[in-house]
Amino acid sequence: MRIPPWLFIVGIVLVVGLTAVGALLAFSIARQVAVDLGAQGIQFTAFQVGDSVPTPTPVSVASVVTPQSAPTSSAPDAQAIAPTATLDPAAEYAWNDPRRFTLLLMGIDQRSGVEEDGPFRTDTMIVISVDPVRKSAGVLNIPRDLWVNIPGFTQNRINTANSIGDSQGYPGGGPALAAETVRQVLGIPIDHYLLVNFDVFTAVVSIVAPNGVEVCPPAVIDDPDYPDAGFGTIAVRFEAGCQTLQAERLLQYARTRASEGADFDRARRQQEVLDALREEVLSVGGITNFIGQAPALWDELSGSFRTNMSLNEILQLGALMSEIPRENIRFGVIDNLYVNLATTTSGEQVLLLKTNATRLLLQQIFNPEEDLSLSDLRARAETENATIMVFNNTDQAGLASQTRDWLTGRGVDVLDVGNVAAASNANTVINVYTGKVWTARYLAALMGLPAERVQPGADGLTDKDIAVLVGPDIATVLSSP
Repeated sequence: MRIPPWLFIVGIVLVVGLTAVGALLAFSIARQVAVDLGAQGIQFTAFQVGDSVPTPTPVSVASVVTPQSAPTSSAPDAQAIAPTATLDPAAEYAWNDPRRFTLLLMGIDQRSGVEEDGPFRTDTMIVISVDPVRKSAGVLNIPRDLWVNIPGFTQNRINTANSIGDSQGYPGGGPALAAETVRQVLGIPIDHYLLVNFDVFTAVVSIVAPNGVEVCPPAVIDDPDYPDAGFGTIAVRFEAGCQTLQAERLLQYARTRASEGADFDRARRQQEVLDALREEVLSVGGITNFIGQAPALWDELSGSFRTNMSLNEILQLGALMSEIPRENIRFGVIDNLYVNLATTTSGEQVLLLKTNATRLLLQQIFNPEEDLSLSDLRARAETENATIMVFNNTDQAGLASQTRDWLTGRGVDVLDVGNVAAASNANTVINVYTGKVWTARYLAALMGLPAERVQPGADGLTDKDIAVLVGPDIATVLSSP
């Protein structure tokens, strides 16, 4: 007798709801199920990818998210093996590979029960990279309007890779082509993919957080043209300030583009939602609600995802993520700092990636060198011999000069000071204009600023290497010994 098929959905839901933000041990839930069944005298055999298994119960995925013309991936299809996959209840689902693991998480605008055949473009693309040795993870949102080369095809928006792969018979289908596209664009390996539709999201929220999840929009969001499930539009609105949203409203909050930053703001809201959902799942009530309804989730969601991960890999990934503390998870968005606006020959508005600036972002998110001492950073900065400017970005006169004097007293040469034309009074940031990152990182460490305050210069404020844009928070720095 074998473990019931809904066990696989436990792993899938936890990867969707938790892997993206690093949490919870999926393997412990699965193992406990196995132990409980084992206590009833049920025997199990270990299942590994590639093992032959008895004929599985058919799971029709093609009718929901896989076009009939799409080929079968050369990697094991998790949905096909899930109904008969079994595991040894005594096995430890530990992640034993020290190499970095990268997952592409994709969401498509499709729901079961709605008459649509696909192929589908991706509405969301998130790269999740995990370092098993450092016990750290990075989460990066990719804008869907990024104009890229689709491998083997023509240039197009990156969100079309999935639909092109499914419609054109790419080996592995759309998700495989999307993963290869991301790999070539960012220059990082993509080990696995997981593609879900929005039924997965709403089901996870409804089960894990039946009373809703709190989010805090900083400004009013008013979207009169939000796309509804029936291919029409509805009006949605979110007031500024913290509020609790249930599943459907939370999905609308994460998906709407009706804000000043459009896709960029939407990416940040998606990360806010994932982080808030993580807190709910980590609560006792969230875990209890989820486990109790896992069997029903299998029936509801078995046709709502595609992945080239096996059951064992899903559970091992859950085990790995359980070892990563929240403070070791870094979030990033490819936003206006890392792209240029452009118009195609057909008149479409798209985004072009700034390759050099993006390298800095990838390092900050996926491979930060946090163990470098201040003296190490200074030594690297000195080799760059960067020119540094300080600009006052507040309404308080004299802060740029005071900051220059503070830096000079610590051995930093500042070329000149100035004022931002229209002060935003935002927190202090360090802009890098010519790629001399180590100088910027040394300044950030010297001033006690977090790593994310180092960003590519995209404002044309100066032609020098580095600009320190002083904000009101500099008062704390200037008063430090």
